[in-house]
Amino acid sequence: MDLFTTLSRIDPLLLLSAAGLIGLIVGSFLNVVIHRLPIMMENGWKEECRQLLHDAAEPTTPTESGEAQPLGFSLYSPPSHCPHCKAPIKPYQNIPIVSFLFQRGKCSACKVKISWRYPLVELLTALLTVVVVSHFGISLTTMAATLLTWGLIALTFIDFDTQLLPDDITLPLLWLGLLLTISHTFTDPVSGIVGAVMGYLIFWSVYQAFKLLTGKEGMGYGDFKLLAMLGAWFGWQSLPLIIIISAGAGAIIGTLLILFKNHERQIPIPFGPYLAIAGWLTMLWGETMNHYYLDWATGSG
Repeated sequence: MDLFTTLSRIDPLLLLSAAGLIGLIVGSFLNVVIHRLPIMMENGWKEECRQLLHDAAEPTTPTESGEAQPLGFSLYSPPSHCPHCKAPIKPYQNIPIVSFLFQRGKCSACKVKISWRYPLVELLTALLTVVVVSHFGISLTTMAATLLTWGLIALTFIDFDTQLLPDDITLPLLWLGLLLTISHTFTDPVSGIVGAVMGYLIFWSVYQAFKLLTGKEGMGYGDFKLLAMLGAWFGWQSLPLIIIISAGAGAIIGTLLILFKNHERQIPIPFGPYLAIAGWLTMLWGETMNHYYLDWATGSG
């Protein structure tokens, strides 16, 4: 009896509970990614600039051994610590949700409040993981959909914080999406390849047209790559639905931010989170939504 047959016979409640637990653990790690990856990117940019400026000023002089180098800052180093007092976070203080509640949302050392963002990301990751497992069951498709879900969560919060969509997440997911087309997991190879190309070119064209008309940049290249990645996963046929959902969500949420959060109109609103939401919804219910939309558009519903 193979592994998948065995797992499919597990009590559904037990299976979903296990999925939720895994989601909580992964959500805790995603908090680290969301916080540290932009800092790692900034350190890398600074080091590249330092090297370029050094080479330009003294092209024949080797780098001196005592100069500042990229910090040994990674997803694993230094160990987790309070950002305020730098006190190390012990393993029992890093249990998803439980530690936050037990410590009443405060650092055990300095008593400074811990952001609600951390348990929110953990709960969101657990919830979406459970939804994916419930929707697809036990299969390789579930594994792929879960990886995409976790990547979209990280991209969403990083973009909200920094207006960056790291290539370290987007590009590996794009290549994974193209590989999955070989087994027709979500779409076929031709649709996936065309979807990746069209996804990039659609937003690239909008960017160029907007810049030509206004002299301003309306979106970033990260948005091009994110739509290309979603096109690779779900095919070119999914792109209209993804664009419509993301544009609608962006317009509604952006308006609410301006009206109720005093968000200044001049400050750009990241578009990546809305693409991520649209892509995730398309993954689960894209065919159903397309069916209802076509029925509505043709008046046959």
